[in-house]
Amino acid sequence: MTRHQPPPSESDTNATPLRGAWQAAHVGEAERALLRRDSAAFLHQSVSTPCLTAIAKAEGIWLEDLSGRRFMDFHGNSAHTVGYGHPRVKQAIAEQLEKLSFSPRRFTCERSVELAETLGRITPGTLSKVLFTTGGSDAVEVAIKLARAATGRFKTLSFWDAFHGAGFGASAVGGEALFRAGPHGPMMPGTEHVAPFACYRCPYGWPERDGKPLLDQCRLSCASMVRYVLEREGDVAAVIAEPMRATPVPPPPGYWQAVRDACDATGTLLIFDEIPTGLGRTGRMFSCEHDGVVPDILVIGKGLGGGVLPIAAVVARPELDVGADWAFGHYTHEKNPVTAAAALATIAVIEDEGLVDRAARLGAIALDRLEALKARCPAVGDVRGRGLMIGVELVEDRAAKRPAKALAERTLYEALARGLSFKTTFGNTLTLAPPLVITEPELMQALDILEDALGAALAA
Repeated sequence: MTRHQPPPSESDTNATPLRGAWQAAHVGEAERALLRRDSAAFLHQSVSTPCLTAIAKAEGIWLEDLSGRRFMDFHGNSAHTVGYGHPRVKQAIAEQLEKLSFSPRRFTCERSVELAETLGRITPGTLSKVLFTTGGSDAVEVAIKLARAATGRFKTLSFWDAFHGAGFGASAVGGEALFRAGPHGPMMPGTEHVAPFACYRCPYGWPERDGKPLLDQCRLSCASMVRYVLEREGDVAAVIAEPMRATPVPPPPGYWQAVRDACDATGTLLIFDEIPTGLGRTGRMFSCEHDGVVPDILVIGKGLGGGVLPIAAVVARPELDVGADWAFGHYTHEKNPVTAAAALATIAVIEDEGLVDRAARLGAIALDRLEALKARCPAVGDVRGRGLMIGVELVEDRAAKRPAKALAERTLYEALARGLSFKTTFGNTLTLAPPLVITEPELMQALDILEDALGAALAA
C-alpha cells in the first residue's frame, strides 16, 4: 500500500534522522529499554509513538528522564498550566479521595456543582451553563451537538490548519490533514472550512509589515470571507475556532468583532475553543478577552486538571439550555468529584498566585527579548504571541519567507541537548509555552538556551 506523508502540523515529526541522532547521543539504556517496550505495546501513530525518551519525574517546570537528565518543559501539551505536581492540586486530590472518590452519573456531588459555579464566575459575559467531559475532543463535540440543538441546523464553519481534537466530530471541524485525511475516511458532513487569519503568511495574499496587517489595504479580508460563507450557506449552526491560534498566531485587530457581527446577522453561534489558550496562558484568563468578544459557547480543557487529571468543560449562555430531552455527553466521569477537586484547586492556584498577570508580564519580557534576537538574526522571520504562548518562525530568506524547516528541527534537538523542550509547529515555528509558575530567571535561562541552540543549528 502506498504511504502518503501528510504535511507538517501543529507538532514536530517523531521519525526523522535528526531525532534518531539525538536519541543515539542522549538516551540512556534504561530509557531505551522502556522505549522498546512502549513501541511493542502501543499502536504506532504520528507525533506519538515511537516516543522521544522516557521520563521518571515531573515537577514544576521540569521533566526528568530515567537517567536523571532534566528538561525545562515549554511544551507540556498545554496541560502544565500550574506546573507539574503542584502541592495544592495534589493535596486537593488526596483529600477528595478520602471524602468521595466517585459519583455515578445518576447523582450529583458538591465538588462538581462548585466547579460549574466557579467556571460561570470566571468566564466572560453571561456564560454559566456547564457540561464536563474527560477531554477536550469530547468537549468540542458536545459544543457542536449543543449548537445543532439550539439552532436546528447541522453545518459548521471552521478553519484550515486548526486542531480541535481527535474524535470524528472534532477532527471534522479541525483542519489538519494528520487527523482528517488519508486512512480516516469521510468526515462528519456539513463541516465547511475557510482559510485562517495569518497576517505574516496571509492566505489571501495581502502584504504585512513586521508581522502586522496593513488594515487599510486588506480590510480584514479573512473576516469578510467568514461573513461571505455564512450568508451564502444561510444555515450554519456555529463557527468554531481558537480565539488565538495555538500555532501560535494572534488575530488581527477587529477580526473577532467582525466575525461576531457576522454570526449575529446570520443566526450563527460562535464557539471558542480555549482548550490550549484558556486559564491565563495568554495574559488574560481567557484569550477572547483580549479582543472583547464573548462567544456563545466556550470550551476549556488541558490545564484544567492541573496537569494531573483529565477534565474538560463546555460553558454556554443560559439561553442555550434547550436540550433537556437529549443527551449531549452523559459521560461516566462527567461529575467525578476528584477531577472536579483538581480543577477547583487549579483555578485557585491561578488566582491566588497571580498567574494571569505573571503570564502577561513575563510574556512581554520574552517577546521583547525575542524581537531583539530577530533584529540581529536574519533566520528569525517573525516573532508573535500573547502572554506565555509565543512563536518564533524561522525562514531561509526574509523576503521570500521560505520556511526553514531543517533549521527549526535542528534547533529543537540542540535545545533538547541543552535541557529545553518545546515543539515545532508547521515545521518551522518554535512554539514556546512554559508553565505559568515559571520565574523570570528560569525564563531567561530558557531563552539563553534557545539562542545558543539556534546559533549551534545555524553553525551546523
